[in-house]
Amino acid sequence: MKRLFILFLSIALLLIGCSEKLPIETDMSKNVQDFTFTTQDNKDLSLEDLKGNWWIANFIFTNCETVCLPMTSNMSYLQDLILENDLNIHFVSFSVDPEYDSPEVLTEYGKEYDADFTNWSFLTGYDFDTIKEISVKSFQAPVLEPEGGSDQVTHDVRFFLVNAEGKVVKSYDGLQQDNMENILEDIQTLEDEGLL
Repeated sequence: MKRLFILFLSIALLLIGCSEKLPIETDMSKNVQDFTFTTQDNKDLSLEDLKGNWWIANFIFTNCETVCLPMTSNMSYLQDLILENDLNIHFVSFSVDPEYDSPEVLTEYGKEYDADFTNWSFLTGYDFDTIKEISVKSFQAPVLEPEGGSDQVTHDVRFFLVNAEGKVVKSYDGLQQDNMENILEDIQTLEDEGLL
């Protein structure tokens, strides 16, 4: 029994030693599954394309009547903060209504929020089951199809910080503008430590 306990303790310590230690508090550790989707510019963007860069992800749809409005406003505000501070972060908004959200629709939506498309990608080009799987498995973020007679998808409202290896390391409430300052602080800390 004692040997078994020592073995489990050794494995636990080894796993702790192998985990990435970041200079910010983290609350997640999930690898984003591989993908290649279509941007608002009708180009492919893959997980491989994002490797080597830190990025912020969220889930939205353009017909959303509730949470997406403040979330996208906050992402726009965060993008301004990031650009003002000359930080290298990419933004990725996954549509949870890919059937309606064509590249053209996403382009118009992004323009309404002054999105800088050089570092903010709006993604579509998949079916609902695909985005639901990525949302749940990679981001631990539930997505539910609209109930009868509605076109409103239920989805997570968090923003997700993804590291340069494609691992989700932290989530933030995307509805609160104050949290954008917290995200900026974390990103500046990562920059100061030479991790960006």
